[in-house]
Amino acid sequence: MELSALSPRDWLQIILRVVGSGLLIATAAIHLDLYVTGYRTIPTIGWLFLLQVIVAFALGLAVLVIPSRLVLPARLAAAAGAGFALSTLGGYLLTVWIGLFGFKEVRTTAGIVAGVIEIVAFVVLAALALAPAPQARAAKDPAAARPAEPEGFPEQIPPPIARTAGLTAAGLGVAAVVLLGVAVANAATSAPAATSTTALKTATIGGKTVLTNGKGFTLYSFAPDTPTTSKCYGTCAAYWPPAIGTSAAGSGLPGKTTTIKRTDGSLQLTYNGHPLYTYVGDSAPGQASGNNVNLNGGLWLEVPASS
Repeated sequence: MELSALSPRDWLQIILRVVGSGLLIATAAIHLDLYVTGYRTIPTIGWLFLLQVIVAFALGLAVLVIPSRLVLPARLAAAAGAGFALSTLGGYLLTVWIGLFGFKEVRTTAGIVAGVIEIVAFVVLAALALAPAPQARAAKDPAAARPAEPEGFPEQIPPPIARTAGLTAAGLGVAAVVLLGVAVANAATSAPAATSTTALKTATIGGKTVLTNGKGFTLYSFAPDTPTTSKCYGTCAAYWPPAIGTSAAGSGLPGKTTTIKRTDGSLQLTYNGHPLYTYVGDSAPGQASGNNVNLNGGLWLEVPASS
């Protein structure tokens, strides 16, 4: 079809398709970056992130390449994309509020951006799914000008159903914006900044004797740190809570335990010159999912107990 023959309705559908597809692919790209830079190590959450990446890319391509003249497949692709965007946002909100599979999300710029993109993607793709089907046009060939057969539902959505569905989608979009704002506000005030450590212990994890806090959770070092300075603050400290305590926490261990003062005045434990942290991705003692992870600006390693 020539561009000059396109109606305003056709142009609107093209714009919705391109924008909706782009938003889904942008969501996939953000989740892929998060997966590669550390989320892959989190049990269950890691492979769910990878699944989200695959599904978002597939749906984004489907929305883009399925021509609008194939009304039913185009509607289904757009509806599936809208449902995916909304369900992904719902998963993020649940992870922020109550946690999923032992992992509780904290406020990050990437998470907020992904949430906003998912809301916009839902609105755009819902509008595309509910848009009127392209009208048949008379071509230069008179034989092509014969009236098309009447289309049935869902190829042609009756106006009352389209209006109701449109209002429902709009309401869900508004609710999603409100819920995302509430979740972000709560995450900003409730994200853990540190973990109190009464005593340092050791545990054998993966055949190595490593340092743990009093509850048995693995302790980590951060490569950019120095023996006297922590480089992990803000979002970093929410994912990697500093181990807070006194040098007496390391009594009986072969290494040297000291403390450094953080910017908020708290005392962070160090062991053999390494400031210590736990990891929110470890949901139970004996796990070391943060080991060898390059996240928040540097490499994280479990701390060996040997001197």
